[in-house]
Amino acid sequence: MKLVTVCGPPSSGKTAVILKALEAFADRGLKAGVVKFDCLSTEDDVLYEKAGIPVKKGLSGPLCPDHYFVSNVEEIVQWGRSQGFDLLVSESAGLCNRCSPHIKEVLAVCVVDNLSGVTTPKKIGPMLKMADIVVITKGDIVSQAEREVFASRVAAVNPKAAVLHVNGLTGQGAFELSSLFDDEEREVESLIGYQLRFTMPSALCSYCLGETRIGESYQMGNVRKMKID
Repeated sequence: MKLVTVCGPPSSGKTAVILKALEAFADRGLKAGVVKFDCLSTEDDVLYEKAGIPVKKGLSGPLCPDHYFVSNVEEIVQWGRSQGFDLLVSESAGLCNRCSPHIKEVLAVCVVDNLSGVTTPKKIGPMLKMADIVVITKGDIVSQAEREVFASRVAAVNPKAAVLHVNGLTGQGAFELSSLFDDEEREVESLIGYQLRFTMPSALCSYCLGETRIGESYQMGNVRKMKID
């Protein structure tokens, strides 16, 4: 079974892109499923069900969704294999720009949108910089010049990635994306022993453990202070 990790900032169009790509994937007679990770709630699983795509939903609650993902990803791979999928897509929550949900030797996709601003690509960390494919959405809303500038900023941050423009409403560009999903060299049976492409955001402080009071006397563990002259 092939595995693809799809991530990106909130409301960048991840679900719409996946739906259109899997529609093209199914047209080739292949079977795909999705696991949707989110924080507090999501209705994206309903959209997948309406499209006839098998889906599982995982909510991280008070935990970092990235850490929740990596703690459960092996189990979702085994679920996908038990279902006989040719492809399993792991869709992240709308992650913070420091998140790192990509795995070595597993196809990694980052979705960003033209409306986020031309300076956004350089603000995004490993989930963009270490992706194999960067999908740019909402190109129909901005001018050609803005699309080209945004794409050049993406290429400057990650020059090795394939950059695709996909319209989540019409599906334009989705077939090309689905063809990149169908890579025979990336089949996996288990992720045990695989490595993340970059370390997760690190935090283990009193606030992680439920502290709500403000002040240095209540802060302990992994605490980082600003330098204020």
